[in-house]
Amino acid sequence: MDSTYPRIGLHIDGEWLYDRPAYTEVVNPSNEARLGSVPGATPEDLSRALSAAERGFRVWRDTPPLQRAQLLLRTCALVRERAESIAQILTLEQGKPIADARNEVARATAFLEWDAAEAQRLYGSIVPAGPQMQQMILRLPVGPVAAFTPWNVPVGSPARKISGALAAGCSVIIKAAEETPGTACAFVQCFIDAGLPPGVLNLVFGNPSLISSTLIASPVIRMVTFTGSVAVGKHLTQLAAAAMKPVLMELGGHAPVLIGADVDAAALGRLAGSAKMRLAGQFCASPTRFIVHRKSYAAFVDAFAQAASEVRVGDGFEPGVQMGPLLNGKRLAAIDELVQDAKACGARVAAGGRRIGERGFFYALTVLADVPAHAKAMSTEPFGPMALCVQVADLDEGIALANNLSVGLAGYAFTNSLEEAERFTRELECGVLSINHFGMCGADTPFGGVKESGIGREGGAQSLEPYTITKTVLQRTARV
Repeated sequence: MDSTYPRIGLHIDGEWLYDRPAYTEVVNPSNEARLGSVPGATPEDLSRALSAAERGFRVWRDTPPLQRAQLLLRTCALVRERAESIAQILTLEQGKPIADARNEVARATAFLEWDAAEAQRLYGSIVPAGPQMQQMILRLPVGPVAAFTPWNVPVGSPARKISGALAAGCSVIIKAAEETPGTACAFVQCFIDAGLPPGVLNLVFGNPSLISSTLIASPVIRMVTFTGSVAVGKHLTQLAAAAMKPVLMELGGHAPVLIGADVDAAALGRLAGSAKMRLAGQFCASPTRFIVHRKSYAAFVDAFAQAASEVRVGDGFEPGVQMGPLLNGKRLAAIDELVQDAKACGARVAAGGRRIGERGFFYALTVLADVPAHAKAMSTEPFGPMALCVQVADLDEGIALANNLSVGLAGYAFTNSLEEAERFTRELECGVLSINHFGMCGADTPFGGVKESGIGREGGAQSLEPYTITKTVLQRTARV
């Protein structure tokens, strides 16, 4: 065990609970060393968490918005003070390079600051109605929230959900990922040390089926938010629908990248190498399907393959490492299976296509060229360091190919034509479109997908809306 790795516990009603049977083990994906054990919540623990969240909500909903904002800002300051420690834990258990872990912690603080400000802008409105009548539209906290977060962004995703819910006045039970529990524990501790009342924020780990079915079915929980796969998101949405509970679902994608005929194809190939290596492709907005005009195709693929072959892969703590490992052996096997299938279907391996070493879950940044439509990877999100390159004759063919899946989260497009940019903006079926860059949404802009990529948006001016209800109050002012 690594002495720098924290002890993992449940946090319920203001108390850390460590003496539970181990549900699973945490493994360092860079060297496969055991880091620690994750306790599993029992049905009794979940019942206690629900009761705590119910009591915590009654306290927190009546806390003035300015005080909620101040609590979030105190938490933000603590996260910044502990940023290096949190980043070290994150790299230990998730594997991403330490610089990327530090950036994720900084991103989490941006969510806290943004939502702290939004807490003070939960405005309602007055609808004119004439003498002796007031019509008020109020925005009130929805109630206790059940939040489910993934392993790939173990502080970024919890930050987005917790800060939004708390800013709106809700209490939270968060089930963080068992693969990366240490980061979640360290993050939750910042809220505790900032003075958050007991019961307002509860953290659980354990059997996903038990936890999701118990929390979502409980009348205490009034809203469900999840970031993860389409399949799990659909399942949780069905559970919530059975009790008519609103959901916020940020689900998977398979991001297309459209590259026009009038661009510097070689420069974009090098840029694509930098973009694809981020998080080893293990994030839902990772650029994956590179749909390239035939005039740009050869130069783009050659430059992309060269850039990919130069990426330094290794332990996230090693100086100069640009891309870390995949999460575990299952992810390693899944990526290799997609690569082998694409090769069997006729794709050409331009770079990578193999595991690196025999210890740790490292896979080379892989660029596949001339990938046929029937290859599994063209319709299955790889969620790994795998780029699929295809050439098209014109814009119409490219847009049709980009839109031919049931998901639509992120999309990217590169062109020097204003006319093409306008068409991309209007016709690409995705929730977030980046034109002429590979950047993604910050705290100040909404993020989410269309089609099967989710329901609702996180961030931006609407960041608190999913955690509120609209109440219409019609008040006659005449004496009765």
